[in-house]
Amino acid sequence: QVQLVESGGGLVQAGGSLRLSCAASGRTFSMSAMGWFRQAPGKEREFVAFINYSGGSTYYADSVKGRFTISRDNAMNTAYLQMNNLNSEDTAVYYCAAGARTYYDYDYWGQGTQVTVSS
Repeated sequence: QVQLVESGGGLVQAGGSLRLSCAASGRTFSMSAMGWFRQAPGKEREFVAFINYSGGSTYYADSVKGRFTISRDNAMNTAYLQMNNLNSEDTAVYYCAAGARTYYDYDYWGQGTQVTVSS
């Protein structure tokens, strides 16, 4: 069992940066691939980024490639999403997930953190 708590969301101007954190509990964190997703108002939840258990492999949605970076610190049981050059289309609730079955399918989810980008 893994419990996830996101933090770091907030209001930022277009072109700015934010770093989201996902604190995980549970012994299996270091063995669990992680992901970040987001859901904008009126839209379906969409995949953002994936990182494997060691951090040696990552994968991104085309919409964030080159602007977002996913990372993890297994000693701290925490995953991160560094978001740079934000724009209004990045406004959404961001969720972290653990226990990946594929890039897009996960067993555990956090409660989400709001990111709002003002233009």
